[in-house]
Amino acid sequence: MGVELRRRLVHAVGLLAAFAALAVVGFRLFAHVPWLDALYMVVISLSGVGYHEIVDTSHSAGLRAFNIAVLVGGFAAVVYVISLATAVIVQGEFGSIFRRRRMEKRIATFQGHYLVCGAGETGTLVVAELGRTGATASVVDLKRERLEALPDRPTLATVEGDATDLATLERAGLDRAACVVTALPHEKDNLVVTVLVRQKDPSIRIVARHVDPLMADRLRKAGADAAVSPTAIGSMRLASEAVRPHVVGFLDQMLKERAQTVRIEEIPLAAGSPWIGKTLGALDLRKQWGLTTLALRDGDASYRYGPEPEEALSSGTVLIVLGDVARIAEARASAVPKR
Repeated sequence: MGVELRRRLVHAVGLLAAFAALAVVGFRLFAHVPWLDALYMVVISLSGVGYHEIVDTSHSAGLRAFNIAVLVGGFAAVVYVISLATAVIVQGEFGSIFRRRRMEKRIATFQGHYLVCGAGETGTLVVAELGRTGATASVVDLKRERLEALPDRPTLATVEGDATDLATLERAGLDRAACVVTALPHEKDNLVVTVLVRQKDPSIRIVARHVDPLMADRLRKAGADAAVSPTAIGSMRLASEAVRPHVVGFLDQMLKERAQTVRIEEIPLAAGSPWIGKTLGALDLRKQWGLTTLALRDGDASYRYGPEPEEALSSGTVLIVLGDVARIAEARASAVPKR
């Protein structure tokens, strides 16, 4: 709304300037006065100061009608511009205060959320995917316009500020976040965020964006759990479209499906989970939640693809499943240790 209001103000000022220019030309042509006198007439007419007219309009009905049009039209244009300017100031000052307080209250309720640094093209897509999967997230960006363009939903909060400043990250709920995604446009800024977050919390997961292949190692050494290159992913996508188009089509349809949100997700089993000791066949994830188990992983071991029903689950096992995110959330809740 703020961006739209400012855009309307710019247009209104432009129209007022165009109206004033036409009025100056009109006085110059109709009254045959110098340009400065014509400008003077327009200024006193639009400002409403009531100074003495230096152009005598009494001898010409047409000129007087033109002057009336300038007075009425100019007054209306000036009032409209002033009203828009006032709205922008009020919304900019008070609106930002109310918005900041509302976001602070919202962030205070977040626990185990995702903290996204950067609301540019990459960050916006990350936020959109988090929203589709029902995840809670806070977003940090320097530009208010980018934050205002994000959807307003209860599971999303925004913080205007510098993501390379630890105080800003703390305002975004860093102390309670489960993962930080740093998608700032400059790689050095992503490196700074990674160092700050890792020093603050040795256990939090950090995913960092990079373009330069050499930066990937630096990010990992600085503490990033994963370094992602949009360029490399785009190249893999191009190759996949050429080699395996049906697989890409399947994944695209899965990501773009509107009727339901189907994703490949993970279900970790912590100590005390009621699933521990059971087999996949006994759990029957497909029957209970409509999920397909694609792989299993125990700790740092390699993935076991297409596990058999006889596979027994243990503490630390991670299930990779395919299904509707709502049903996956139900299954994940069922796997949580009971208190």
